[in-house]
Amino acid sequence: MSTTVKFSKEKIFSVLRAPRVSEKTARLQEVSNQYVFEISSTATKAEVKAAVEQLFDVKVEGVNVLNVKGKNKSFRNRTGSRGSWRKAYVRLAEGQAIDVTAKA
Repeated sequence: MSTTVKFSKEKIFSVLRAPRVSEKTARLQEVSNQYVFEISSTATKAEVKAAVEQLFDVKVEGVNVLNVKGKNKSFRNRTGSRGSWRKAYVRLAEGQAIDVTAKA
């Protein structure tokens, strides 16, 4: 029994920050129908699923979320670190697709 949650546009765009586009994500789209999004650090799997289903009008089968730790870097003998962020792997139902390269 699934309950669909309706989000406002502001809530959707605060949960889903941006799609991640790279060679690896393009391969995931072709092989396993998965899409990768940068998400809010406080977003849950249920919020990500509801936001993707509402924004792109698709059926989501599963969501995997992971935290990406920021790298330690140095510049001119000063050390610092890049920010940590969070991403979600979203698996769509068979026959569903998202065009992440389209302009909004």
